[in-house]
This record gives sequence, C-alpha cells and structure tokens, in this order.
Amino acid sequence: MDPRYAFLDSFLHLMVFLLGAGIGSFLNVVIYRLPLGMSLDNPRRSFCPGCKKQIPWYLNIPLVSWLMLRGKCANCKTTISVRYFLVELLVALLFYATFRAFGGSWEQIRLWGPHVLGIWILLSLLVSGTFIDLEHFILPHQITGGGAVVGLLCSLWAPELVEQETHMQGLLISFLSAVMGLGLLWSVVELGKIAFGRLRFKFTEATPWSITESKKDEPPVFTVRLEGEEVVHQWEEIFTREKDRLVITCPNLSKESQTGNDLAWTNVTADITMDVVTVKKDAKDREGEKVAWEDVKALRGTAMSIVIPREAMGLGDVFFIAMIGAFTGWKGVVFTIFAGSVLGSVFAMVPRLIGKAEWTAKIPFGPYLAAGAALWVFYGPEWLERYMEWAHLAGR
Repeated sequence: MDPRYAFLDSFLHLMVFLLGAGIGSFLNVVIYRLPLGMSLDNPRRSFCPGCKKQIPWYLNIPLVSWLMLRGKCANCKTTISVRYFLVELLVALLFYATFRAFGGSWEQIRLWGPHVLGIWILLSLLVSGTFIDLEHFILPHQITGGGAVVGLLCSLWAPELVEQETHMQGLLISFLSAVMGLGLLWSVVELGKIAFGRLRFKFTEATPWSITESKKDEPPVFTVRLEGEEVVHQWEEIFTREKDRLVITCPNLSKESQTGNDLAWTNVTADITMDVVTVKKDAKDREGEKVAWEDVKALRGTAMSIVIPREAMGLGDVFFIAMIGAFTGWKGVVFTIFAGSVLGSVFAMVPRLIGKAEWTAKIPFGPYLAAGAALWVFYGPEWLERYMEWAHLAGR
C-alpha cells in the first residue's frame, strides 16, 4: 500500500461512521417535516418540536447532543423523542457495515465508491420510509417515486448494484426490476382486495355509530362503538376507491340536514359511498332513497352489522418495492417480498402467542419490506447462492 494512504485508510473507518450519523441527523429532518408538508430547507436549522426555537449548531451534534441533553430541549426542556438518537445511530451503523462489506482502501475509492454510495442512498431511503410509515402510515411519493428515479441513475452509474457489468445494462435491468416489483405487489393488492376487501362486524345488540364532520371543509369521520370503546375511522381510510361501499344494517337511522330537512328511518340498510348515501328498506329494494352528501350535516344510528371496505395493502408499498427494485434488481425484488412476508408473519405471530397481539396490530408492511431489502443488500446474494447449491445437490 502507498504510505501516503496509510493514515487515510485508518481514519476512513471513523469518517464513515460520522458521515452516517450526520446523514441520520438529516433524515430525522426528513422524517419529521416531509409528512407535514414542510420545507426541508426552511428553516435551515433543526428546531425544537415543542417551543419551535431553532437549535444552534453546537447543540445539534449527531448522537452527542441528545446524550448530553438527556433527550430534552435545552431551551424549554421538552422531551425530544429517542427516535432522533436511534435514527442517527442506525444510519451510522448501516453506513459503516456497508463500508466494511463492500468498501476498500482510500486508494481504490474509484472502484468501490459508486457501489457503496448507491447502497448508502438506498439505506437512507429505507430508513426514512420506515420511520415515516411507522408514525404516519404513509410512504410519501418523494421517497418512493423520487427514490425510484435515483435508483435508476445509481444503477446507470454503478451497474454492479443490479449485478450487471455495463452502464446501459444496469439502467435497463434497474427499470425492468422496478416495473416487475410494482407489478407483483399491485397484483397482491388487487387479489387481496377481492379476498379480504371487507371487514365485517356483527353485533348481538344495536351498536351506536355516527358520521360527522371533523372540521369545516374537511372530510367527515366514521365513529362506531366496538367492545365498549369508540373507534374512529378517517374518511380516506374507508374510501380509497370510488367503488368502495360502507354498508350498515340499521334498526334506527337519522340524518341531520344542512338545510333543516332532517329525516329518520327504522329497520333499513345504509349503503354509503364517498358521493351518496342510499337508504334501502330491504334486500329487494335495489334503488333505495338517495341522499347527497351536500345536504348531510351528520348521520347517526344504531347498527346490527357493519361492512367496512379495506385494502389488503397500501399503494405506498407498491411504489416502495418499485424503488427497491430500481436499486437491487429483480432478484432483490423477489427476495425482499419473500423476506418481508416472512418477517411480517413472524412478528405478527410471536405477540399473539404471548397474548400481546396489539403490539403489531398497527405495524404497516413498509418496514418489513425495508428490512427485507436491507437483508438482501448484506446477505441476500450469499444466501441465494447457498440455496441454489443446496437445491442442486438435493435434486441429484
């Protein structure tokens, strides 16, 4: 090794870890601001979520500041979520693990640099998407769609990301893998809608429910009493498609009108879409009495049964796997979906076995896809090669 690079090679390990922590600090800004529609660079400096005061640079040192301040704002003493520290630490460890697995000496940075940089970008997108999905149950298009475009460019620059040798082959396989991933999960969404697209509830006693405005000029909310507790469903959670229908069998139903023309019915079925409410007297009543939402201030009633439309998987997951495919290739897509499904099943099963099913009841699928993609980056090709060797020997 050239003696000129000896010191840089030794110092490079620390530099990579600190770089990861710094990127993790920026990702915390992305995780906090992006779902709220806030600008990522205005204000430029991070600020306390409690008092909104901007944090000076000397109190915004990755990892160190959170520990020194014991997770509190120096100004108002508001508790700062441990998530900020964990994201910085996680990204620092992921960056360093990537460097150890795929990096090399400073002298050879031109050989390993593009490949490692591409993986760092992918891991940063996975971390951002995971924590946003866990907190807000969404995967923003800036992460998925924007990430897919970046994945195409990275695969063009570093074709080894998708196991190709030439730049144009890398771009082509990246694009086809993204389309393949999108198509696979889109099929799962559509088949899941057919098989599991309705959540059914039946009650032994009439259960109160209501549909009321949450705030002026905002969609209404559906509230129903389940097992003694009021459960609130947001409008956009129920009606993700134009054909979705909320069907309620009502011993009693009343409409509070915007114009004062209040109405009441008994022993009817309310067939509700995002555009209109159809009140049917019995199964033979195909037309029913239609009430436009423009004239509805609130619907209230009791229910003996409720059918709520639902999706088997969010469309954000579909675009998330497309982004992953752009970075990892078609093998990475297949591995990620398989690994994510296995991880999701295991994490759902274990809490049920110990009587804590609520622990994973609200964990979306995005984080499992992210974990599956990370496993592919570090272990997937090796595991796949060993499996193929085993399958070859078993087939003899």
